[in-house]
Amino acid sequence: MTRDEIAKLEKYLRGLFRLDTISLHVRAEKDDSVEVHIGDEFVGIIFKDEEEGELSYHFQMTILDFDLPEDV
Repeated sequence: MTRDEIAKLEKYLRGLFRLDTISLHVRAEKDDSVEVHIGDEFVGIIFKDEEEGELSYHFQMTILDFDLPEDV
């Protein structure tokens, strides 16, 4: 991904989630995805997908069962 794409995605996510601590980080040796962090915590990956002339981005976030609250 280009720096411009990364900046646009970061601005979009910060506005969407109303959270200025979201940041995107380039992945080593990967040019089709970036890491998503909230503060210092890694929360997921955004993948770039170009298919049949259309461009989209896919946000993948894994939530582990032991991270969920038990009192719900």
